[in-house]
Amino acid sequence: MKLGIGSYTYPYSVAGSAGGGRRLTALGVVERARRLGVRVVQFCDNLPLTGLSEAELAQFETAVREAGLAVELGTRGLGDAEGLRRHLELAVRLGTPFVRLVVDGGGYEPSPGECVARLREWLPEFRAAGVKLALENHDRFTCRMLEQIIQQTDPEWVGICLDTVNSFGALEGPEVVVSRLARYTLNLHLKDFVIRRVPNQLGFVVRGCPVGEGRLDVPWVLGQLREAGRDVNAIIELWTSLEEAAADAWTVEEAWAEASVRYARQWIEQ
Repeated sequence: MKLGIGSYTYPYSVAGSAGGGRRLTALGVVERARRLGVRVVQFCDNLPLTGLSEAELAQFETAVREAGLAVELGTRGLGDAEGLRRHLELAVRLGTPFVRLVVDGGGYEPSPGECVARLREWLPEFRAAGVKLALENHDRFTCRMLEQIIQQTDPEWVGICLDTVNSFGALEGPEVVVSRLARYTLNLHLKDFVIRRVPNQLGFVVRGCPVGEGRLDVPWVLGQLREAGRDVNAIIELWTSLEEAAADAWTVEEAWAEASVRYARQWIEQ
């Protein structure tokens, strides 16, 4: 298991809503990974490498090679044929073993049956390229639905990008998610959270925090994956607090990333 960061470690900085209007680039994420001493960088739909020109991509490859980093890719939209194919081609070029996929995108929210049908259409191309598909438990599907999709396609080539918080949207917490999906996991999004009552006491909010400062039992999550025989990379993702980031998201996200890496290093040495 290797520790990594990605484009969703710095969501506001990547979006250009950080202090001073600065926008974090792909090369900027690589530089931060180098400074933090992690081994993996993951680029998802908020900062797709498919948007780079050939010259920019060549520069990116040089930077990654010099930093000794592995690259992982993620995209969104099972209905986006062009986007999926471009990510597959780029995965082959960069030596990425899987493409993380959020199935919803562009207003298209396929049913589990539609997901199975479309994945079966794509599987021959992915198998031929030696690249797997990692479906993220993004929120709409329960773990049981995701498991059924995998079983009805090909568990050798379709797995899970396991996010430790997203499934609250499907009324399932980390214990349920990890216990059910660990055996299919190809990648881990290590994301911590707190649950607090709103000021008037009429409801709760789920908010992000640096890894190690919330309610996620990180040693248990990693232990469950290891027990399931899944030697997967752990990518730190952050739901940065809008209130804390309003003045200078750039500084806040850097601080959260540093704290998260420092904490995770207790259990992930590489």
